[in-house]
Amino acid sequence: MMRPTRAAPGGARNQQGRVSRPTHSRAQIPARRNAVRTFAKKPAKQRNIFEGQRPWVEVVDGKPVSGPDLSCVVDGVKFPNPFVIGSGPPGTNYHVMKKAFDEGWGGVIAKTVTLDSSKVINVTPRYARMKSSSNQKEVIGWENIELVSDRPFEKMMQEFKRLKDEYPDRVLIASIMEEYNKDAWEELIGRCEECGVDIFELNFSCPHGMPERRMGAAMGQDCELLEEVCGWVNDAANIPVWAKMTPNITDITSPGKVALDAGLEGLAAINTIQSVMGVNLDTLRPEPCVEGYSTPGGYSSKAVKPIALAKVMSLATMIKEKYDGGKSLSGIGGVETGMDATEFMLLGCDTVQVCTGVMIHGYPLVQNLCAEVQEFMTQHNFESIDDFRGASLPYFTSHTKLVQLQKEAQERKKKKVGLKSDEEWTGDGFTKETESMVSN
Repeated sequence: MMRPTRAAPGGARNQQGRVSRPTHSRAQIPARRNAVRTFAKKPAKQRNIFEGQRPWVEVVDGKPVSGPDLSCVVDGVKFPNPFVIGSGPPGTNYHVMKKAFDEGWGGVIAKTVTLDSSKVINVTPRYARMKSSSNQKEVIGWENIELVSDRPFEKMMQEFKRLKDEYPDRVLIASIMEEYNKDAWEELIGRCEECGVDIFELNFSCPHGMPERRMGAAMGQDCELLEEVCGWVNDAANIPVWAKMTPNITDITSPGKVALDAGLEGLAAINTIQSVMGVNLDTLRPEPCVEGYSTPGGYSSKAVKPIALAKVMSLATMIKEKYDGGKSLSGIGGVETGMDATEFMLLGCDTVQVCTGVMIHGYPLVQNLCAEVQEFMTQHNFESIDDFRGASLPYFTSHTKLVQLQKEAQERKKKKVGLKSDEEWTGDGFTKETESMVSN
């Protein structure tokens, strides 16, 4: 699909001061825009942060130095491995995103940016944890009331460009969010593309902070509004676009289909689940508590994985049935091990995002994720992620079908049950009794 005409980068601005550029089809955009790499300080030597308790592999430029190939191509963009920093605190600025690339992450999604960060005012404390009752060191749930990036938009754009100059072969994804304003979305897209980002992720899913401005989940839950905004973005963008879906909705496939029908290349799911972490029984105040008060936030970490897997399964099935598998899917929700990630890929995910897991364990976690997925692949003789992506989807069906399958299995078992003892042989039914114990 050809995009409407816009002017070249650095060219004339229109009356609103926005750059207009000629648009090309997304397939025509070069995979990498920066020919010269500015080498930064050599990364520190990698190590297994779990001290031998989990598999580990060294990762150089995003590629494990040994074991099966983990690279994948998603919407024409090559990832050295499928593990992506999810939008949030681990992608707040140049320094932390650089750390992610140095440790080996296949891609980084920056914390969501908007044109006017002056409206973003965070509070602290803004996190609350749920710990295991049997092991108080184990975090099983995490709530945040954090907003999108509060850093100046111009500063973030400078850092995007710097990252792409230094890491031209690594995937940088811009998470973007705006109000219901076509001009604002178009300017946001144009400015980010000038910095060389590879993919857009549209934040239609943040469950807190800005619903009164019809942003985040408030937009993602309104299919009519979503359709219009996705249309604006699809017309303006020259690079692949993913829509990040909210789980705070009855049927996640409804907005998912709207976004894909508008022309977007893929979906990401899930964002956090609206939650209240708990109430302090001494003070009677909810957590996290700011000056005695709180507000519902977004729930993440390993406790949400079963919910995330169900939502991902629904979206992957929809993509397979309605788009013949021609749309991409990035899975998010409670991933802390390679086994977690493998489950998402078995349900059809092309990439797997991690945010809270990095906040708990640190950026070197990617080396363990890679090694653990490689162990799975070796066990099953898989040579690439394509060999097993979506392999578990065919095993989902309706409850009615499960009843039918069980009944048929019981009938087959009954027919082949055979005789329990020699006393059960009869003269009249001798041949049938014999047949009931034959295996072929």
